[in-house]
Amino acid sequence: MNIKEIIAKSDYIITFGSFLSADNEQIQEAIIQAIAKNSAEFVYMHPIDNVDLKVYYSQFIKYEAGSEEGISALLLDTFVKSSNEKIQAYLDDLDIGYISAESSAGEEEFEEAYEKSLEKKQKTLILGRDIFTHERVENITKILSVIRKYSDLTVISLEEEYQYILDEILNENLEEPKELHSYNGTVVYRTYGNENTDIIVGSESFARIAKVANDDEVLVNCMGDKIKKTFVVNKDLYGTIALCAMKSDDSNCLSQGYRYKQVKIEKVDE
Repeated sequence: MNIKEIIAKSDYIITFGSFLSADNEQIQEAIIQAIAKNSAEFVYMHPIDNVDLKVYYSQFIKYEAGSEEGISALLLDTFVKSSNEKIQAYLDDLDIGYISAESSAGEEEFEEAYEKSLEKKQKTLILGRDIFTHERVENITKILSVIRKYSDLTVISLEEEYQYILDEILNENLEEPKELHSYNGTVVYRTYGNENTDIIVGSESFARIAKVANDDEVLVNCMGDKIKKTFVVNKDLYGTIALCAMKSDDSNCLSQGYRYKQVKIEKVDE
């Protein structure tokens, strides 16, 4: 059964680690159809709110960029109610309050998400590319494999190229989440798809922090790689993370590894 077929039958859906409108519009549309046909509850989890989904999601859990490992642990604590002694000992040792605070995602938000699932029959957790590009992907996928085994969530990858990781891994030697690397200052989030790769799109808050204005020509400096873009203000975006569309075959810093990058924005002198 492919991902669209799974979504079509779902009445409870969580997306984790994907800015859907920029990653896969077809899957986004499939989720919207499941909401209409199945009265599906939809929990959207990501550091960036998605204006295209505001009228559809029943809950938005915003977390810090880089905290996917901690969020995975919170999902494990929330949705795995019966496992084995090894997993239970791992959960007992976790400082859930600390992980929640560090990830900027409240424990009560996960309790609410769990309560929404209680009367549902077909529950799906969809994982995006953020998960599989994270430096702690090995432990994250271990945690997710345990959720897959011991919860009633169907755990699938948004992109087929990563599904094999979920299919092959079942390792219960879980590590505690590492201390979060803070993404302060100007941060961009790499997107792909049909977006204009000549622009970087940010909120008015981002513009103030970066000291740039709409239509300014800028250099996005990522570890010495300087990529020229036009900055565009989008009033539907909030927060201090900008969207930076890249070509899939680019080889610069912005295009490699984890999708969030701390950068310096330099206005091009006229």
